Amino acid sequence: MMTDLVWVFTNPWILLVVAACTFYGTFIGAMPGLTATMAVALLVPFTYFMDPMVAISAIVATTTTAIFAGDIPGALMRMPGTPASAAYVDDAHQRARQGKARSTLIVSLLGAAFGGLAGVTILAIMAPQLARFAIRFSSFETFWLAVLGLTCALLTSNGSVVKCFASLFIGLLIASIGIDVAVGYPRFTFGNYELFDGVSFIPAIIGLFALSELLRSVGAPKGELTMPSIREPMGAALASAARTLWRFRLNMVRSSTLGTLIGALPGAGADIAAWVCYAISKRCSSTPEAYGHGEIEGIVDGGSANNAAIGGAWTPALVFGIPGDSVTAIAIGVLLLNGMTPGPHIFTDSPLIVHTLYGAFALSNLMMIPVGLIAIALSSLVLRIPRRVLMPVVLLFSLVGAWAITGSTMAIWIVLALGIVGYLMEDNGFPLAPAILGIVLGGIVEQNFMTSMMKAQGNLLAFFDRPWAATLGGLTLLLWVLLLVRAIYPRPPSTPNATRDH
Repeated sequence: MMTDLVWVFTNPWILLVVAACTFYGTFIGAMPGLTATMAVALLVPFTYFMDPMVAISAIVATTTTAIFAGDIPGALMRMPGTPASAAYVDDAHQRARQGKARSTLIVSLLGAAFGGLAGVTILAIMAPQLARFAIRFSSFETFWLAVLGLTCALLTSNGSVVKCFASLFIGLLIASIGIDVAVGYPRFTFGNYELFDGVSFIPAIIGLFALSELLRSVGAPKGELTMPSIREPMGAALASAARTLWRFRLNMVRSSTLGTLIGALPGAGADIAAWVCYAISKRCSSTPEAYGHGEIEGIVDGGSANNAAIGGAWTPALVFGIPGDSVTAIAIGVLLLNGMTPGPHIFTDSPLIVHTLYGAFALSNLMMIPVGLIAIALSSLVLRIPRRVLMPVVLLFSLVGAWAITGSTMAIWIVLALGIVGYLMEDNGFPLAPAILGIVLGGIVEQNFMTSMMKAQGNLLAFFDRPWAATLGGLTLLLWVLLLVRAIYPRPPSTPNATRDH
Protein backbone atom coordinates (compact mmCIF):
# COMPACT_ATOMS: atom_id res chain seq x y z
CA MET A 1 0.00 0.00 0.00
CA MET A 2 2.79 2.44 0.87
CA THR A 3 4.36 1.91 -2.55
CA ASP A 4 1.05 2.72 -4.22
CA LEU A 5 0.59 5.88 -2.13
CA VAL A 6 4.11 7.05 -3.00
CA TRP A 7 3.24 6.48 -6.66
CA VAL A 8 0.15 8.67 -6.27
CA PHE A 9 2.06 11.51 -4.60
CA THR A 10 4.87 11.43 -7.18
CA ASN A 11 2.88 10.86 -10.38
CA PRO A 12 3.08 14.22 -12.22
CA TRP A 13 -0.13 13.64 -14.19
CA ILE A 14 -2.15 12.95 -11.02
CA LEU A 15 -0.57 15.95 -9.26
CA LEU A 16 -1.45 18.20 -12.21
CA VAL A 17 -5.06 16.95 -12.44
CA VAL A 18 -5.63 17.21 -8.68
CA ALA A 19 -4.23 20.75 -8.66
CA ALA A 20 -6.42 21.79 -11.60
CA CYS A 21 -9.54 20.19 -10.09
CA THR A 22 -8.83 21.85 -6.74
CA PHE A 23 -9.09 25.27 -8.40
CA TYR A 24 -12.08 24.12 -10.44
CA GLY A 25 -13.93 22.77 -7.40
CA THR A 26 -13.21 25.95 -5.44
CA PHE A 27 -14.68 28.10 -8.20
CA ILE A 28 -17.80 25.97 -8.66
CA GLY A 29 -18.47 25.62 -4.93
CA ALA A 30 -18.12 29.36 -4.37
CA MET A 31 -20.86 30.13 -6.90
CA PRO A 32 -24.38 29.99 -5.40
CA GLY A 33 -26.39 27.37 -7.26
CA LEU A 34 -23.38 25.45 -8.61
CA THR A 35 -22.96 22.41 -6.35
CA ALA A 36 -20.32 19.72 -5.91
CA THR A 37 -22.58 17.22 -7.67
CA MET A 38 -22.95 19.53 -10.64
CA ALA A 39 -19.18 20.11 -10.72
CA VAL A 40 -18.55 16.35 -10.89
CA ALA A 41 -21.29 15.86 -13.47
CA LEU A 42 -19.68 18.48 -15.72
CA LEU A 43 -16.35 16.73 -15.25
CA VAL A 44 -17.58 13.29 -16.37
CA PRO A 45 -17.13 13.81 -20.16
CA PHE A 46 -13.44 14.62 -19.57
CA THR A 47 -12.92 11.43 -17.53
CA TYR A 48 -13.65 9.34 -20.64
CA PHE A 49 -10.17 10.26 -21.87
CA MET A 50 -8.40 9.68 -18.56
CA ASP A 51 -6.81 6.68 -16.91
CA PRO A 52 -9.21 5.31 -14.20
CA MET A 53 -6.81 6.30 -11.40
CA VAL A 54 -6.55 9.86 -12.75
CA ALA A 55 -10.33 10.08 -13.24
CA ILE A 56 -11.03 9.02 -9.64
CA SER A 57 -8.45 11.54 -8.40
CA ALA A 58 -10.16 14.29 -10.39
CA ILE A 59 -13.58 13.45 -8.92
CA VAL A 60 -12.22 13.32 -5.37
CA ALA A 61 -10.37 16.64 -5.68
CA THR A 62 -13.37 18.40 -7.20
CA THR A 63 -15.77 17.16 -4.53
CA THR A 64 -13.50 17.90 -1.59
CA THR A 65 -12.83 21.52 -2.51
CA ALA A 66 -16.36 22.28 -3.75
CA ILE A 67 -17.86 21.28 -0.39
CA PHE A 68 -15.53 23.67 1.46
CA ALA A 69 -15.91 26.48 -1.10
CA GLY A 70 -19.66 26.48 -0.47
CA ASP A 71 -18.86 28.21 2.83
CA ILE A 72 -17.50 31.30 1.04
CA PRO A 73 -20.79 32.74 -0.33
CA GLY A 74 -22.51 31.50 2.81
CA ALA A 75 -20.29 33.65 5.02
CA LEU A 76 -20.09 36.68 2.73
CA MET A 77 -23.66 36.83 1.40
CA ARG A 78 -25.69 34.31 3.45
CA MET A 79 -26.09 32.17 0.34
CA PRO A 80 -24.65 28.68 0.92
CA GLY A 81 -22.83 27.47 -2.17
CA THR A 82 -23.67 23.83 -1.36
CA PRO A 83 -26.45 22.26 0.77
CA ALA A 84 -23.83 21.01 3.25
CA SER A 85 -23.00 24.64 4.12
CA ALA A 86 -26.58 25.54 5.06
CA ALA A 87 -26.34 24.12 8.59
CA TYR A 88 -24.07 26.88 9.88
CA VAL A 89 -24.62 29.64 7.33
CA ASP A 90 -26.23 32.02 9.84
CA ASP A 91 -23.26 31.81 12.21
CA ALA A 92 -20.74 32.34 9.40
CA HIS A 93 -22.65 35.29 7.97
CA GLN A 94 -23.06 37.00 11.35
CA ARG A 95 -19.31 36.76 11.94
CA ALA A 96 -18.66 38.21 8.49
CA ARG A 97 -20.90 41.15 9.35
CA GLN A 98 -18.75 41.66 12.45
CA GLY A 99 -15.68 42.03 10.22
CA LYS A 100 -14.39 38.49 10.88
CA ALA A 101 -14.95 36.94 7.47
CA ARG A 102 -11.35 35.87 6.91
CA SER A 103 -10.80 34.16 10.27
CA THR A 104 -14.21 32.46 9.97
CA LEU A 105 -13.46 31.09 6.50
CA ILE A 106 -9.96 29.98 7.55
CA VAL A 107 -11.53 28.07 10.46
CA SER A 108 -13.87 26.47 7.92
CA LEU A 109 -10.99 25.67 5.58
CA LEU A 110 -8.67 24.11 8.16
CA GLY A 111 -11.55 22.29 9.85
CA ALA A 112 -12.61 20.88 6.47
CA ALA A 113 -9.04 19.77 5.70
CA PHE A 114 -8.76 18.08 9.09
CA GLY A 115 -12.13 16.38 8.62
CA GLY A 116 -11.19 15.22 5.14
CA LEU A 117 -7.86 13.75 6.30
CA ALA A 118 -9.53 12.10 9.29
CA GLY A 119 -12.24 10.70 7.03
CA VAL A 120 -9.79 9.10 4.60
CA THR A 121 -7.75 7.71 7.51
CA ILE A 122 -10.83 6.06 9.00
CA LEU A 123 -11.83 4.90 5.52
CA ALA A 124 -8.43 3.27 4.91
CA ILE A 125 -8.38 1.53 8.29
CA MET A 126 -12.01 0.51 8.69
CA ALA A 127 -13.56 0.41 5.20
CA PRO A 128 -14.64 -3.27 5.27
CA GLN A 129 -15.89 -3.00 8.86
CA LEU A 130 -17.79 0.23 8.18
CA ALA A 131 -19.30 -1.28 5.06
CA ARG A 132 -20.52 -4.35 6.97
CA PHE A 133 -22.14 -1.96 9.43
CA ALA A 134 -23.67 0.18 6.69
CA ILE A 135 -25.09 -2.76 4.75
CA ARG A 136 -27.19 -3.71 7.76
CA PHE A 137 -29.19 -0.54 7.35
CA SER A 138 -32.52 -1.36 5.76
CA SER A 139 -35.33 1.05 4.92
CA PHE A 140 -36.36 1.06 8.60
CA GLU A 141 -32.99 2.40 9.82
CA THR A 142 -32.69 4.84 6.90
CA PHE A 143 -36.15 6.21 7.72
CA TRP A 144 -35.24 6.85 11.35
CA LEU A 145 -31.89 8.37 10.36
CA ALA A 146 -33.61 10.82 8.01
CA VAL A 147 -36.22 11.70 10.65
CA LEU A 148 -33.39 12.21 13.14
CA GLY A 149 -31.85 14.65 10.66
CA LEU A 150 -35.15 16.55 10.44
CA THR A 151 -35.33 16.65 14.23
CA CYS A 152 -31.83 18.13 14.37
CA ALA A 153 -33.03 21.07 12.27
CA LEU A 154 -35.66 21.80 14.91
CA LEU A 155 -33.11 21.53 17.72
CA THR A 156 -30.63 23.88 16.07
CA SER A 157 -33.11 26.61 15.14
CA ASN A 158 -33.45 29.58 17.46
CA GLY A 159 -37.11 30.31 16.73
CA SER A 160 -40.08 29.04 18.69
CA VAL A 161 -40.82 25.32 18.42
CA VAL A 162 -44.18 26.03 16.76
CA LYS A 163 -42.61 28.19 14.05
CA CYS A 164 -39.81 25.66 13.56
CA PHE A 165 -42.37 22.88 13.03
CA ALA A 166 -44.34 25.11 10.64
CA SER A 167 -41.17 25.79 8.63
CA LEU A 168 -40.35 22.08 8.55
CA PHE A 169 -43.81 21.19 7.26
CA ILE A 170 -43.52 23.83 4.54
CA GLY A 171 -40.33 22.11 3.40
CA LEU A 172 -41.97 18.66 3.55
CA LEU A 173 -44.94 19.98 1.55
CA ILE A 174 -42.58 21.23 -1.16
CA ALA A 175 -40.78 17.85 -1.11
CA SER A 176 -44.08 16.04 -1.67
CA ILE A 177 -44.60 17.67 -5.08
CA GLY A 178 -44.23 15.14 -7.89
CA ILE A 179 -45.06 11.47 -8.46
CA ASP A 180 -46.24 9.58 -5.37
CA VAL A 181 -43.62 6.93 -4.63
CA ALA A 182 -46.25 4.35 -3.61
CA VAL A 183 -49.03 4.60 -6.19
CA GLY A 184 -47.32 6.52 -8.99
CA TYR A 185 -49.90 9.32 -9.06
CA PRO A 186 -48.85 12.96 -9.50
CA ARG A 187 -49.35 15.28 -6.52
CA PHE A 188 -49.57 19.09 -6.49
CA THR A 189 -48.28 19.30 -10.08
CA PHE A 190 -51.39 21.09 -11.43
CA GLY A 191 -51.00 19.19 -14.68
CA ASN A 192 -47.45 20.49 -15.28
CA TYR A 193 -45.30 17.62 -16.52
CA GLU A 194 -42.10 19.41 -15.53
CA LEU A 195 -43.08 19.00 -11.86
CA PHE A 196 -43.50 15.22 -12.11
CA ASP A 197 -39.90 14.73 -10.93
CA GLY A 198 -40.52 17.00 -7.96
CA VAL A 199 -38.79 20.20 -6.88
CA SER A 200 -35.01 19.93 -7.09
CA PHE A 201 -33.47 21.06 -3.82
CA ILE A 202 -30.84 23.22 -5.55
CA PRO A 203 -33.36 25.70 -7.07
CA ALA A 204 -35.23 25.53 -3.76
CA ILE A 205 -32.15 26.52 -1.75
CA ILE A 206 -31.30 29.26 -4.24
CA GLY A 207 -34.80 30.68 -3.91
CA LEU A 208 -35.10 30.44 -0.13
CA PHE A 209 -31.65 31.84 0.58
CA ALA A 210 -30.33 33.80 -2.41
CA LEU A 211 -33.48 35.46 -3.77
CA SER A 212 -34.96 36.14 -0.34
CA GLU A 213 -31.66 37.80 0.65
CA LEU A 214 -31.85 39.93 -2.50
CA LEU A 215 -35.41 40.98 -1.62
CA ARG A 216 -34.30 41.89 1.89
CA SER A 217 -31.44 44.00 0.51
CA VAL A 218 -33.91 45.91 -1.68
CA GLY A 219 -35.90 46.98 1.37
CA ALA A 220 -32.91 47.54 3.65
CA PRO A 221 -31.80 51.04 4.67
CA LYS A 222 -29.10 52.53 2.48
CA GLY A 223 -26.41 52.10 5.11
CA GLU A 224 -26.96 48.36 5.29
CA LEU A 225 -26.46 47.71 1.58
CA THR A 226 -22.67 47.49 1.91
CA MET A 227 -20.99 44.81 3.99
CA PRO A 228 -18.51 46.05 6.60
CA SER A 229 -14.97 46.23 5.26
CA ILE A 230 -12.47 43.59 6.34
CA ARG A 231 -9.98 44.81 8.90
CA GLU A 232 -8.34 41.44 9.49
CA PRO A 233 -4.89 41.00 7.93
CA MET A 234 -4.37 37.46 6.68
CA GLY A 235 -1.66 36.82 9.28
CA ALA A 236 -3.89 37.88 12.16
CA ALA A 237 -6.79 35.86 10.74
CA LEU A 238 -4.59 32.76 10.49
CA ALA A 239 -3.42 33.17 14.08
CA SER A 240 -7.00 33.66 15.32
CA ALA A 241 -8.20 30.60 13.37
CA ALA A 242 -5.34 28.48 14.74
CA ARG A 243 -6.23 29.44 18.33
CA THR A 244 -9.90 28.67 17.69
CA LEU A 245 -9.18 25.25 16.21
CA TRP A 246 -6.81 24.37 19.04
CA ARG A 247 -9.46 25.34 21.57
CA PHE A 248 -12.07 23.20 19.85
CA ARG A 249 -9.76 20.37 18.79
CA LEU A 250 -11.95 17.78 20.53
CA ASN A 251 -14.95 19.08 18.58
CA MET A 252 -13.04 18.49 15.34
CA VAL A 253 -12.15 14.93 16.34
CA ARG A 254 -15.73 14.17 17.42
CA SER A 255 -17.38 15.64 14.33
CA SER A 256 -14.83 14.15 11.92
CA THR A 257 -15.39 10.67 13.34
CA LEU A 258 -19.16 11.00 13.45
CA GLY A 259 -19.25 12.62 10.00
CA THR A 260 -17.33 9.67 8.52
CA LEU A 261 -19.71 7.18 10.12
CA ILE A 262 -22.79 9.06 8.90
CA GLY A 263 -21.28 9.41 5.42
CA ALA A 264 -20.81 5.64 5.30
CA LEU A 265 -24.58 5.15 5.51
CA PRO A 266 -26.12 4.89 2.02
CA GLY A 267 -28.00 8.05 1.09
CA ALA A 268 -26.86 10.10 4.08
CA GLY A 269 -23.97 12.18 2.72
CA ALA A 270 -22.41 15.45 3.83
CA ASP A 271 -25.73 17.29 4.26
CA ILE A 272 -27.06 15.08 7.05
CA ALA A 273 -23.60 14.81 8.62
CA ALA A 274 -23.28 18.59 8.90
CA TRP A 275 -26.77 19.02 10.39
CA VAL A 276 -26.40 16.20 12.91
CA CYS A 277 -22.95 17.31 14.09
CA TYR A 278 -24.07 20.93 14.31
CA ALA A 279 -27.03 19.84 16.46
CA ILE A 280 -24.78 17.76 18.73
CA SER A 281 -22.39 20.70 19.00
CA LYS A 282 -25.21 22.98 20.11
CA ARG A 283 -26.53 20.51 22.70
CA CYS A 284 -23.05 19.96 24.14
CA SER A 285 -22.03 23.63 24.13
CA SER A 286 -21.93 25.81 27.24
CA THR A 287 -23.43 28.66 25.18
CA PRO A 288 -26.17 27.10 23.01
CA GLU A 289 -28.08 30.39 22.85
CA ALA A 290 -25.23 31.90 20.79
CA TYR A 291 -25.73 29.43 17.92
CA GLY A 292 -27.18 31.13 14.89
CA HIS A 293 -25.78 34.47 16.04
CA GLY A 294 -22.12 33.98 15.11
CA GLU A 295 -20.93 31.09 17.29
CA ILE A 296 -17.64 29.76 15.92
CA GLU A 297 -17.96 26.36 17.66
CA GLY A 298 -20.81 25.29 15.38
CA ILE A 299 -18.77 26.23 12.30
CA VAL A 300 -15.89 24.05 13.52
CA ASP A 301 -18.19 21.06 13.98
CA GLY A 302 -20.20 21.47 10.79
CA GLY A 303 -17.17 22.20 8.59
CA SER A 304 -15.25 19.18 9.90
CA ALA A 305 -18.24 16.85 9.54
CA ASN A 306 -19.23 17.60 5.96
CA ASN A 307 -15.76 16.97 4.51
CA ALA A 308 -15.25 13.86 6.66
CA ALA A 309 -18.55 12.51 5.32
CA ILE A 310 -17.16 12.63 1.77
CA GLY A 311 -14.62 9.93 2.64
CA GLY A 312 -17.23 7.90 4.49
CA ALA A 313 -19.58 7.97 1.49
CA TRP A 314 -17.01 6.00 -0.51
CA THR A 315 -17.22 3.05 1.89
CA PRO A 316 -20.46 1.48 0.60
CA ALA A 317 -19.53 2.59 -2.93
CA LEU A 318 -16.23 0.70 -2.92
CA VAL A 319 -17.18 -2.39 -0.96
CA PHE A 320 -20.73 -3.04 -2.16
CA GLY A 321 -21.22 -0.77 -5.15
CA ILE A 322 -23.94 1.13 -3.27
CA PRO A 323 -23.58 4.91 -3.73
CA GLY A 324 -23.28 6.78 -0.46
CA ASP A 325 -24.37 10.01 -2.14
CA SER A 326 -24.94 11.50 -5.60
CA VAL A 327 -21.21 12.08 -6.20
CA THR A 328 -20.25 8.46 -5.52
CA ALA A 329 -23.13 7.38 -7.78
CA ILE A 330 -21.41 9.26 -10.62
CA ALA A 331 -18.03 7.80 -9.60
CA ILE A 332 -19.43 4.25 -9.73
CA GLY A 333 -20.57 4.97 -13.28
CA VAL A 334 -17.06 6.14 -14.21
CA LEU A 335 -15.54 2.93 -12.77
CA LEU A 336 -18.04 0.77 -14.66
CA LEU A 337 -17.24 2.60 -17.91
CA ASN A 338 -13.59 1.71 -17.33
CA GLY A 339 -14.39 -1.97 -16.83
CA MET A 340 -14.11 -1.97 -13.03
CA THR A 341 -16.97 -3.25 -10.90
CA PRO A 342 -17.05 -1.90 -7.33
CA GLY A 343 -17.59 -4.63 -4.75
CA PRO A 344 -15.80 -6.77 -2.19
CA HIS A 345 -13.36 -8.07 -4.81
CA ILE A 346 -12.09 -4.63 -5.80
CA PHE A 347 -9.69 -4.72 -2.82
CA THR A 348 -7.99 -7.82 -4.24
CA ASP A 349 -8.61 -7.42 -7.99
CA SER A 350 -7.83 -3.68 -8.25
CA PRO A 351 -5.94 -2.62 -5.11
CA LEU A 352 -4.23 0.21 -7.01
CA ILE A 353 -7.54 2.01 -7.60
CA VAL A 354 -8.38 1.75 -3.89
CA HIS A 355 -5.00 3.05 -2.77
CA THR A 356 -5.16 5.79 -5.41
CA LEU A 357 -8.47 6.87 -3.90
CA TYR A 358 -6.90 7.12 -0.44
CA GLY A 359 -3.92 9.07 -1.80
CA ALA A 360 -6.13 11.40 -3.85
CA PHE A 361 -8.19 12.22 -0.76
CA ALA A 362 -5.09 13.05 1.27
CA LEU A 363 -3.50 15.00 -1.58
CA SER A 364 -6.61 17.04 -2.40
CA ASN A 365 -7.19 17.98 1.25
CA LEU A 366 -3.58 19.14 1.56
CA MET A 367 -3.74 21.09 -1.71
CA MET A 368 -7.05 22.61 -0.63
CA ILE A 369 -5.31 24.59 2.12
CA PRO A 370 -3.14 26.93 -0.06
CA VAL A 371 -5.82 27.16 -2.75
CA GLY A 372 -8.46 27.91 -0.12
CA LEU A 373 -6.29 30.63 1.44
CA ILE A 374 -5.91 32.26 -1.97
CA ALA A 375 -9.68 32.07 -2.50
CA ILE A 376 -10.34 33.58 0.94
CA ALA A 377 -7.92 36.44 0.32
CA LEU A 378 -9.51 37.21 -3.05
CA SER A 379 -13.12 36.67 -1.99
CA SER A 380 -12.83 39.37 0.63
CA LEU A 381 -12.77 41.83 -2.26
CA VAL A 382 -16.44 40.96 -2.77
CA LEU A 383 -17.28 42.77 0.47
CA ARG A 384 -16.14 46.05 -1.04
CA ILE A 385 -18.83 45.86 -3.73
CA PRO A 386 -22.11 47.59 -2.80
CA ARG A 387 -24.86 45.02 -2.36
CA ARG A 388 -27.09 46.88 -4.82
CA VAL A 389 -24.47 46.05 -7.48
CA LEU A 390 -23.47 42.61 -6.20
CA MET A 391 -26.89 41.11 -5.61
CA PRO A 392 -28.20 41.31 -9.21
CA VAL A 393 -24.97 39.67 -10.42
CA VAL A 394 -25.35 36.89 -7.86
CA LEU A 395 -29.00 36.48 -8.84
CA LEU A 396 -27.95 36.04 -12.47
CA PHE A 397 -25.46 33.30 -11.52
CA SER A 398 -28.08 31.68 -9.29
CA LEU A 399 -30.74 31.58 -12.01
CA VAL A 400 -28.27 30.18 -14.52
CA GLY A 401 -27.17 27.54 -12.00
CA ALA A 402 -30.77 26.58 -11.23
CA TRP A 403 -31.56 26.23 -14.92
CA ALA A 404 -28.41 24.19 -15.54
CA ILE A 405 -29.35 21.67 -12.82
CA THR A 406 -32.66 20.72 -14.45
CA GLY A 407 -32.37 22.06 -18.00
CA SER A 408 -35.84 23.52 -17.56
CA THR A 409 -37.24 27.02 -17.16
CA MET A 410 -39.43 25.61 -14.39
CA ALA A 411 -36.37 25.82 -12.13
CA ILE A 412 -36.34 29.61 -12.60
CA TRP A 413 -40.00 29.85 -11.61
CA ILE A 414 -39.27 27.70 -8.56
CA VAL A 415 -36.46 30.08 -7.54
CA LEU A 416 -38.74 33.10 -7.91
CA ALA A 417 -41.67 31.52 -6.05
CA LEU A 418 -39.63 30.17 -3.15
CA GLY A 419 -37.67 33.43 -2.94
CA ILE A 420 -40.91 35.22 -2.12
CA VAL A 421 -41.88 32.44 0.32
CA GLY A 422 -38.48 32.67 2.05
CA TYR A 423 -38.72 36.45 2.33
CA LEU A 424 -42.19 36.25 3.89
CA MET A 425 -41.11 33.48 6.28
CA GLU A 426 -38.12 35.36 7.66
CA ASP A 427 -40.04 38.61 7.77
CA ASN A 428 -42.50 36.89 10.12
CA GLY A 429 -39.96 35.07 12.28
CA PHE A 430 -40.06 31.62 10.66
CA PRO A 431 -36.53 30.09 10.40
CA LEU A 432 -35.46 28.83 6.98
CA ALA A 433 -33.21 25.96 8.12
CA PRO A 434 -36.03 23.46 8.93
CA ALA A 435 -37.69 24.17 5.57
CA ILE A 436 -34.41 23.57 3.72
CA LEU A 437 -33.81 20.25 5.45
CA GLY A 438 -37.45 19.26 4.88
CA ILE A 439 -36.93 19.70 1.13
CA VAL A 440 -33.62 17.80 1.15
CA LEU A 441 -34.78 14.85 3.29
CA GLY A 442 -38.51 14.78 2.57
CA GLY A 443 -38.19 12.35 -0.34
CA ILE A 444 -35.88 10.05 1.63
CA VAL A 445 -38.30 9.98 4.58
CA GLU A 446 -41.33 9.24 2.40
CA GLN A 447 -39.70 6.61 0.21
CA ASN A 448 -38.26 4.65 3.13
CA PHE A 449 -41.46 4.97 5.16
CA MET A 450 -43.61 3.60 2.33
CA THR A 451 -41.10 0.83 1.59
CA SER A 452 -41.00 -0.14 5.26
CA MET A 453 -44.80 -0.11 5.56
CA MET A 454 -45.07 -2.45 2.58
CA LYS A 455 -42.51 -4.81 4.11
CA ALA A 456 -44.28 -4.76 7.47
CA GLN A 457 -47.77 -4.92 5.94
CA GLY A 458 -48.84 -1.87 7.90
CA ASN A 459 -47.44 -2.96 11.27
CA LEU A 460 -45.87 0.14 12.87
CA LEU A 461 -44.15 -1.93 15.55
CA ALA A 462 -41.88 -3.31 12.82
CA PHE A 463 -40.08 0.05 12.89
CA PHE A 464 -38.65 -1.01 16.26
CA ASP A 465 -38.02 -4.72 15.58
CA ARG A 466 -34.42 -4.39 14.40
CA PRO A 467 -31.78 -3.35 16.98
CA TRP A 468 -30.43 -0.32 15.12
CA ALA A 469 -33.90 0.78 14.08
CA ALA A 470 -35.05 0.57 17.71
CA THR A 471 -32.00 2.59 18.85
CA LEU A 472 -32.45 5.34 16.26
CA GLY A 473 -36.23 5.36 16.74
CA GLY A 474 -35.92 5.60 20.52
CA LEU A 475 -33.41 8.45 20.23
CA THR A 476 -35.65 10.31 17.79
CA LEU A 477 -38.73 9.92 20.00
CA LEU A 478 -36.73 11.12 23.01
CA LEU A 479 -35.75 14.26 21.09
CA TRP A 480 -39.39 14.82 20.19
CA VAL A 481 -40.29 14.69 23.88
CA LEU A 482 -37.59 17.29 24.58
CA LEU A 483 -39.04 19.50 21.84
CA LEU A 484 -42.53 19.20 23.33
CA VAL A 485 -41.19 20.12 26.75
CA ARG A 486 -39.42 23.12 25.22
CA ALA A 487 -42.67 24.14 23.51
CA ILE A 488 -44.69 23.87 26.73
CA TYR A 489 -42.05 25.46 28.95
CA PRO A 490 -40.16 27.87 26.68
CA ARG A 491 -36.92 29.35 27.96
CA PRO A 492 -37.02 33.07 28.72
CA PRO A 493 -35.51 35.13 25.91
CA SER A 494 -31.91 36.08 26.49
CA THR A 495 -29.30 38.12 24.69
CA PRO A 496 -26.81 35.86 22.90
CA ASN A 497 -23.37 35.75 24.41
CA ALA A 498 -20.54 37.41 22.61
CA THR A 499 -19.04 35.11 20.03
CA ARG A 500 -15.78 33.41 20.91
CA ASP A 501 -12.67 33.70 18.76
CA HIS A 502 -10.04 31.96 20.89
